[in-house]
Amino acid sequence: MNLILLLEEDFTSANRVRLSGRRREHVIEVHRAKVDDELTVGRLNGPMGKGRITRLDSECLEMEVLLDAPPPSKLPLTLILALPRPKVLNRVIASATSLGVSSIHLVNAWRVEKAYWNSPRLQPENLWTQRVLGLEQAKDTVLPDLHLHRLLRPFAEDTLPALIQDTLPLIAHPGAPSACPRAIERPVTLAVGPEGGFIEGEVSMFERTGFQPVSMGERILRVETAVAALIARLF
Repeated sequence: MNLILLLEEDFTSANRVRLSGRRREHVIEVHRAKVDDELTVGRLNGPMGKGRITRLDSECLEMEVLLDAPPPSKLPLTLILALPRPKVLNRVIASATSLGVSSIHLVNAWRVEKAYWNSPRLQPENLWTQRVLGLEQAKDTVLPDLHLHRLLRPFAEDTLPALIQDTLPLIAHPGAPSACPRAIERPVTLAVGPEGGFIEGEVSMFERTGFQPVSMGERILRVETAVAALIARLF
């Protein structure tokens, strides 16, 4: 981790924290830190700064912290993502968080297996953990919003119109005649389907709401590759 993310319950006073478990082990095994060393830290959904180690042993890690810097700005991007395969979901959520996505909506689609919605990886604890891992990687502290929508049509009809207001709505679709635009300087709402893309009826449903189909070329990409490539191209 490139940043030690601090939770409210870690604080023993206004400028002192006590950590144990995964974060303490990482500081010992990866950072190989010792007492008086400084680490980059940040308060969840708050400022960043430095933490000076005052105690580090088999029981806990204690630091004196100074949080005096803002976190990096989020991308003005709302990501609508057809629920990926469970073994891919963790990577996609962590990666999108690292890239600075502001909001993530996981939706159903015809090519999404019904069993995916029963995966333990959709439990709130796991989705929170994957976003935290993304923040730690990117030196960020602000969690992206994350929402689940098991029914696509109600989402498209009831939620999308307000969601895309004052944004550029794009849907990634293999074979679309328009190429994905570059270096957009306004908020974007981006919909990415399952591997193989949304079916034509689903694309039409997005189009009726105002989405423009765009493509990355002839190649069919894995979901995690497509998300990263599209975000890099848009911003």
